[in-house]
Parts: sequence; C-alpha cells; structure tokens
Amino acid sequence: MKELFDIAISIVNLPLTVLFGLLIVYWFLTTLTGLDLDFFDADIDIDTDVDIDSDFDARGNLDIPEISNTEVKKEDVIRRRGKLNFFQVFLIYFNFVGLPFMFTFSFFVLFWWAITMAGTSITHSYNNDFGFVFFFGGIIPALFLTKIFTIPFKRFFTNFNNKGEDALELLGRQGILQSPISGEKVTTLEIKIQSDPIKVMVKSKNGIEIPANTPVEIINQVKNKQLYIIQPLN
Repeated sequence: MKELFDIAISIVNLPLTVLFGLLIVYWFLTTLTGLDLDFFDADIDIDTDVDIDSDFDARGNLDIPEISNTEVKKEDVIRRRGKLNFFQVFLIYFNFVGLPFMFTFSFFVLFWWAITMAGTSITHSYNNDFGFVFFFGGIIPALFLTKIFTIPFKRFFTNFNNKGEDALELLGRQGILQSPISGEKVTTLEIKIQSDPIKVMVKSKNGIEIPANTPVEIINQVKNKQLYIIQPLN
C-alpha cells in the first residue's frame, strides 16, 4: 500500500492524483449537499442543428454546462459536421456532449490516471523523465476508454431526464435568465423544484429579445422535444 501511495504522489503522477482527488471531493459534495457546482462557464460557439423542429437552427453561444445537457443525435452531427470545428467534433465524439460534462470528464481522468499509474509502476519510471511518456501518451487511450464505457449511460440519462422533467410539470415554473436570448437562440434556464435546482433548454416566445437577469416563466413546450418556451414575467 505504501508503494502504491509513493507512486501516486510521485513527480509524474501527482498532478493526476490531485485532479482525481478533487473530482472525488466534487462528487462527494454534490451527492451529499445537492450543490450544483458549475466550474465550466466559458462560452463556446456550437454551429449545428439539434433537430428540435423543422425550422429550428441551434446557432448561438452555449456554455459548457448547456452543451453537457444537450443531446446531439449522431445523424445530425454527420449531416452538419462541415460546420463544426475540431473542438466541437471532439466533444461530441468522446461523449462530452450528450452526457453531463463532469460525468464524462470524471471517467476520462480516472482512466488517464490508471493508465499513467500502471505504466510508470511497471517500468519504475514514476520519478524520472521517461514516466512523462506514459503521462502524455495515456491521454488518447483514456479518451477511447471513456467513450466505450460511457456509451451505455447515454440511454439511461436520456430516459432519466425525459421522464423526470415530464413528471415535474415544468409549465408555469419561473427562473432568472442568465444569458440574453432572441430569435431562435437556445440557452438553459435553472428552475427549482422543491428547492432542487434543475436546468432545462429554453427559447423565447416568438423569438422576442430577453435580456440577461430577467425573471421569466415557462409557458409552453415544443412538441415531443425537451425544449421549453419562456416569456418575461409581467
């Protein structure tokens, strides 16, 4: 056990050990307290169709949490791939889109850490420069292992979200819009159900412009889609 600990805190493995430990703390806190810890708030442009309805085009600025809650169908990605940049294709292909981002990211860090630990342990390179070959070389196989192991969860999360949101009867719920929307732009709205925060995809009624920090209300749902229509509160 001591030898394993020494390998984990070696110069090569320490960064991933710390990151893995932080993720354990993250899941511990979110599980026990229900806190919604969104660490990824940087804007990212995604130029693709989500097939919400016949004339809907989800072009706009979505932040990382929004993308992580967006189910992008494989056929839509193939059809629109010419308009996606490399980073967007990367996120979609390795299931950082279609599953909660932190869920997929945690699997990736786990596999990356395990590969680096195993490689440096077998070759006794955890305290020398050769060990960084496993550190950087482990990224690619960790990504593919993440993709393989997270695929079965996509159906689970899709069914879970669909059934959960329907049962909660979201129509009439209110929240504060965090980013401005207009036209056909889609963003997320956080609402609370019995003090539990829930994020849903929304767009404005008739495409009207709604500034950020505006109190809004969910008034309708796009037919057969997990997309909701909002309007400002009077």
